[in-house]
Amino acid sequence: MIAINNLTFEIGARALYDEANWHIKPGEKIGLIGANGTGKTTLLKMIVGDLTPTSGTISKSKDLTMGYLNQDLLSLSSDKSILHVAMEAFGRQNQLHDEIENLLKKLETDYSEDLLHKLSDKQHEFEALDGYNIEYKAHEILAGLGFSEADTHRKLSEFSGGWRMRVMLAKILLQAPDILLLDEPTNHLDLPSIQWLEEYLRAFEGAVVIVSHDRWFLDRVINRTVESRKGKLTVYAGNYSFYLEEKALREEIQRGEFKNQQAKIKQEERLIERFRAKASKAKMAQSRIKALDRLERVDDVDDDNPTVNFKFRFSKQSGRHVVNIEGLGKSYPGIQILEHANAIIEKGDKIALIGANGRGKSTLLRIIAGTDKDYTGKCDTGYNVTKTFFAQHQLESLHLDNEILQELISFAPKHSETELRSILGSFLFTGDDVFKKIKVLSGGEKSRVALAKALTADANFLILDEPTNHLDIQSVNILIQALQQFEGTLIVVSHDRYFLDSIANKIWFIENHEIKEYPGTYAEYEPWYAKRKAQIKEEPVSVAEKPKPVKEAPPSDEKAKQIKKLNQDLAKMEEQITELEQAVKNLETQLADDQLYANAAKAAEVTEKYELTKLELQSVQAKWENLAEQIMQLES
Repeated sequence: MIAINNLTFEIGARALYDEANWHIKPGEKIGLIGANGTGKTTLLKMIVGDLTPTSGTISKSKDLTMGYLNQDLLSLSSDKSILHVAMEAFGRQNQLHDEIENLLKKLETDYSEDLLHKLSDKQHEFEALDGYNIEYKAHEILAGLGFSEADTHRKLSEFSGGWRMRVMLAKILLQAPDILLLDEPTNHLDLPSIQWLEEYLRAFEGAVVIVSHDRWFLDRVINRTVESRKGKLTVYAGNYSFYLEEKALREEIQRGEFKNQQAKIKQEERLIERFRAKASKAKMAQSRIKALDRLERVDDVDDDNPTVNFKFRFSKQSGRHVVNIEGLGKSYPGIQILEHANAIIEKGDKIALIGANGRGKSTLLRIIAGTDKDYTGKCDTGYNVTKTFFAQHQLESLHLDNEILQELISFAPKHSETELRSILGSFLFTGDDVFKKIKVLSGGEKSRVALAKALTADANFLILDEPTNHLDIQSVNILIQALQQFEGTLIVVSHDRYFLDSIANKIWFIENHEIKEYPGTYAEYEPWYAKRKAQIKEEPVSVAEKPKPVKEAPPSDEKAKQIKKLNQDLAKMEEQITELEQAVKNLETQLADDQLYANAAKAAEVTEKYELTKLELQSVQAKWENLAEQIMQLES
């Protein structure tokens, strides 16, 4: 459907692409990957015709329709409702709808057969284009991308850039083109919306090309990987994980070929050097020199996976309890975020705080960081805890007249210049880039500088809000390596599931205005949460959720027996809850005893038992609430 042949694109004296080739076939789901600056977005713009290649061709099938999501759409605005903007995708259906309305209006005074025939033709075409379902489809996709029913009637201009991007994505998906070209589609989505988009794209019948730094997203959607590197496009017949394995295999073969060729070249050079001075062997030596000149050289393998070569430093260790949250309440006008929430962050915890946008994740981080003090209850910081907080608003603390390296040197004098340059290199500031003034940087570049600063702070507790935004896959890997070797405590909000799974040992999520905890990695949490949701759906629906018609209500004596039985079950559950609460307190007492940690195996055993008991308590409490609701409905 699209054939790229001998494509060259030059920016000044630099060739971004040099005779690159790539064929896109119908139905392929492709991840276009590569380091920042290798031309991925430029290539998408050439495919849609926004840019023209220096040489080479991009051929497309006749009547090919394309949907292109790019970051430039962030700035789009409109006073029309987001439902109206999304439904602009249905150009022909909207045109037919207006024509049908006009014809119906004319028929109020003109009953001519010609008008009736026109109306019939228009209605037939409208029905053939599924015009009666387009509004339903728009609502369905907007809901999948996180919009409520009330949101659909709000003006596009009322939303932030990230939410406008979701509307434009909805519009593109509704167009159902032959090929979708998506440039960082998950950048402005929360986890539920990313998971919805994964399902949608897997079921999409057309071709898809995705530029993304979200490895987990790529693995679940794509069946082809194309790497943009050194001006060429290399195709791998599998998802991102397959690409990593296949590339490692290819590099191993290439490394072996390079070593063998280098050994052969050295041997030839020794022979030439030995015989070139002898008249009888001069001709042979010249022949061998020409053969070496003609030899197609095998390149050595470049290391595209730099490793972290700096270490976190903090001058003092924190106490065992880093943060203690008791009875925490937080609300905004008309919105309850947290209510009587309890949680503890302990030394060494690496917590991923996840969930849909609007649930209060960033609010909770600000409360923990101490920048939001307008709440009820307690959020106490423990002994010797030193915090650093990374969030997008931290960009305001950058000194605009400083050079990038100067900013880090003044902030982290304990680190050497070599270490600081290494950190900046990890975040895409290499060579003379480190001498750029901060005031000339883009928003994304400033964000990376602020993140680099956060990693050099003398802090034993890191609070990170969306740290992977604006990072490519290589830089995300660097950040993962840095946080894995961090010996302190951290809590992070991110929608990058590979990142979360690589660093977190606990998962927090906000549910029913409370902080809930899962004691494990994200990969373990995801199937557990899916199973939990399924169990909730399978449980008997309460009377409140599905009221029975009055005529089917049980007789009073039967209802009394039913209420009595439910109350007995409720009493048993209350006893169970009391026992579990006492067990949790006993285990907390054990965990508070420093002598326990002299025996690492015993400490691990008690910790595991504590986490499992807490989960069991949460489960029984949820069942108790469901049962109590049923009793209340029967008694009313």
